[in-house]
Amino acid sequence: MTEPLRVLVADDQTLVRTGFRLILGADGIDVVAEATNGIEAVEAVRRTRPDVVLMDVRMPEMDGLEATRRILAAPRDHDSVRVGQGPFPDRPRVIILTTFDLDRYVYAALSAGASGFLLKDVTPEQLTAAVRLVRTGDALLAPAITRRLVQRFTRAGGDTAAPHRDLAALTPRELEVLGLLARGLSNAELAARLHLAEATVKTHVARILAKLGLRDRVQAVIVAYETGLISVGEREAAQQSDERTG
Repeated sequence: MTEPLRVLVADDQTLVRTGFRLILGADGIDVVAEATNGIEAVEAVRRTRPDVVLMDVRMPEMDGLEATRRILAAPRDHDSVRVGQGPFPDRPRVIILTTFDLDRYVYAALSAGASGFLLKDVTPEQLTAAVRLVRTGDALLAPAITRRLVQRFTRAGGDTAAPHRDLAALTPRELEVLGLLARGLSNAELAARLHLAEATVKTHVARILAKLGLRDRVQAVIVAYETGLISVGEREAAQQSDERTG
């Protein structure tokens, strides 16, 4: 029997923590701990070793962004013996949950290593789906947040940004997959677009992440825009084309 997915909820509001616990529990997801601030979250991760952390941004004593940085920068078991710090044997995936959708929070959360960023107005179904998704190694962002994140990088670097030198390690097919991934296509949609098996697409994505030294799809999207592989205009044109043919 598969072990239940283990989640830690970090939020300074009791009602929010209780609501998340009830929603996740109803879907067979085990909330193993709760934290009211970032300091408690860091310690609770070390103690309970969850698969996923739902992390609020604004909390007292230590905010969620700093807690995320500390959790994901902590050494794994084989490193902890050497440096004498508490073990994080398998770093959890972190989803930032907040009522604030400001750009600076999005970028800071992703820079800290978060695998997802959702607003607290998500439905229960969206919340549980997000937890299960990031546990598989994928990443997610609310669509509106993705658009602003992409625009931020385009404004910063423009469409003339020089390709990252590491992109030279990618094959033509992998570059194509990365470009489509950056337009927001899922693995199933990539498979249909490229006339490939979904398993083959997953292999391409895994190789792209490995070659570029990226953690997940969020970082891959950032690289695609940051390097000029794709621009906001291309993404919007692709979306409009898909809408016309969908």
